[in-house]
Amino acid sequence: MFTGLVEELAILKKIDKSPQGARFILAANKILGDMQLGDSIAVNGVCLTVVERMPGTFAVEAVPETMRRTNLGLLQTGDEVHVERALPIGGRLGGHLVSGHIDGTGTVREVMHEGMARVLTIAAPAHLMKYIVHKGSVCIDGVSLTVMEDRGDAFTLSIIPHTGQMTTLASARPGRVVNIECDVLAKYLEKLLQYQTVDSSSVNRSSQLSLQWLAEHGFA
Repeated sequence: MFTGLVEELAILKKIDKSPQGARFILAANKILGDMQLGDSIAVNGVCLTVVERMPGTFAVEAVPETMRRTNLGLLQTGDEVHVERALPIGGRLGGHLVSGHIDGTGTVREVMHEGMARVLTIAAPAHLMKYIVHKGSVCIDGVSLTVMEDRGDAFTLSIIPHTGQMTTLASARPGRVVNIECDVLAKYLEKLLQYQTVDSSSVNRSSQLSLQWLAEHGFA
């Protein structure tokens, strides 16, 4: 699990793509201190596994499903990406619970300024927008943010100066494709409600059959 609080910007040094997936070599500083093989690292919000550790760099791999669902396939050598180590037990949860499992992508539609903030409007497909809630949490390229406004087919986010300095969101322009991870609690709730509806229908049908049997046998 992650918090959506970016620790640093890593530099993409090399990309090797193949039909089997892709291998990324990233240069970083802070997160290398206690990094071990097999560690989970969020790269632009995508939970990836460290498969190699070299001086000043580390390597991660992404399977075809990850490449299809995220913006990792659009990255180029030299790009900056958000990186975050997994949340340690006993650590502070400064953002919100983030799994690193991307639900899909959205596109920056508009960029505006309001006071000290940079306001981004991000367009997203309907299957993601149903989880977007006014003042709810959402993770954009691995950054935990609060939804300012739900516009039906898009939502707005306010980027404070500190977040802008720590991430690439300060330089986001219309047309940029971003990774979106919706709040996992909303997805669990939706699943539970679906089963509750099915169970209720089954119970109602069973009750109807029981009453029918009683009536047919003179008990009702």
